[in-house]
Amino acid sequence: MCGIALVLGPGEASGVFAGMLAALAPRGERLEAAKWPGLLAGTQRLAIVDRDRAVQPWTDGRRVLCYNGELFNYRELAAELTAGGPGGDTAVLLAAFARWGEQAVRRFRGEYAFAVAEPRAGRVYVARDPLGVKPLYWAAAGGRLHLASEIKALVPLGVRVHEVPPGHHGWGTAAGGLELSPYVDLAAAEDELVEDPAEAAKLVRAALEDSVRVRVDTDLPVGVILSGGLDSSLTLLHAREMHPDCVAFTVGAPGSEDLHYARRLCADLGVPHEVVELSPGQIGLAAIREAIAISELTEYGDIINAVVSVPLFRRVRQAGIENNDRQAGKNPGPGANGIVRDVEPEDRQQALALIARAENTLRDVTPAAGLGARIPKGPPLQSQVDGEGDDRQSPQRLKGKRAREIRKERGRITGTRTGRGPHGRQLVQHAVHAASGSNGVPGHRNHNRHL
Repeated sequence: MCGIALVLGPGEASGVFAGMLAALAPRGERLEAAKWPGLLAGTQRLAIVDRDRAVQPWTDGRRVLCYNGELFNYRELAAELTAGGPGGDTAVLLAAFARWGEQAVRRFRGEYAFAVAEPRAGRVYVARDPLGVKPLYWAAAGGRLHLASEIKALVPLGVRVHEVPPGHHGWGTAAGGLELSPYVDLAAAEDELVEDPAEAAKLVRAALEDSVRVRVDTDLPVGVILSGGLDSSLTLLHAREMHPDCVAFTVGAPGSEDLHYARRLCADLGVPHEVVELSPGQIGLAAIREAIAISELTEYGDIINAVVSVPLFRRVRQAGIENNDRQAGKNPGPGANGIVRDVEPEDRQQALALIARAENTLRDVTPAAGLGARIPKGPPLQSQVDGEGDDRQSPQRLKGKRAREIRKERGRITGTRTGRGPHGRQLVQHAVHAASGSNGVPGHRNHNRHL
């Protein structure tokens, strides 16, 4: 995981640019930045591939690359491009763009969000991976175009922040903003339907093994987030077979069945196991507030994962595993379910208000596209904060009197309406500042992904 920032356009913007990079500091360990006429570009880089030589911004003299992510097939691309030498996948990405232009992104296999600027032409090309694993946002202010890996880096501009949707790419200028279009359609099935169950199982097994293999292709230790469920258990099994140095990390409620199974699996495989036990009483309003600020997510299910991921990834870092994209089984999963079944009664209304306020504002970051894969548009707050005991009702699922009561209570707490219309909209900075509790951001790494 890295963070990228870029400002394209005329005039003095060094102060704004420095603030953007500071907001992204938790995403990397090396601050790298450079300046060209009409362009400021930099990264907070977490060095994984070609760690000492793939310094960013990477340039070929004409183009400047800021890049967050990893190309899993960069060696194959390098052979086709005859682009050997230092720089790893960073150098290959820019060489591929120089050769194939906008079509290069269709050849990439990986998780990425990047910007290729052409300072002399005063324009920039951006792209994001098909599933939106790596985030990227932009905003136009003061006659300049601003790009960053997190919303909070753009909040101080005081303008609307837009998302680069998953699987989209396009060009932009300081005056015109970004013009984006999809380069992939995941819904368009190109392969024939497999009707033989045995053949289908074989293909799924091969795909899983290959997915793990490309993510453990490193000389660094590899961590696996192990929930105790089927998918993360299989991931750990293959990671152990493919990499000589791996360790598992689990967060769960004391005595939970999934936590017991995770311990047993690691013992059977002979894999070192780090466990974070977290009880419901340890989850309060401060943890919810911090999770929203770090993750920039607002759906109830996402916040559960974010809340339990904070202590989990702190343990990951203490164990010497960098928080990068080689993490497998990234969702804390079922083992964490018992942790957040209750919000303390005294915090319940405040927690509801905080989540609802962030949800209403962040959903309107980009009116045309929403927040895509990063903020699903399904019914929010399906939890006990909406009712009593196991009543996981929300206004979106209820009709009649109960729905009106919940909407009324939510409005009373937040002081706003809960609809998506103009009465429910606020600037995105209100959500981020409400989540962080100040104009700043909690001072530790953004634990989005990697192991």
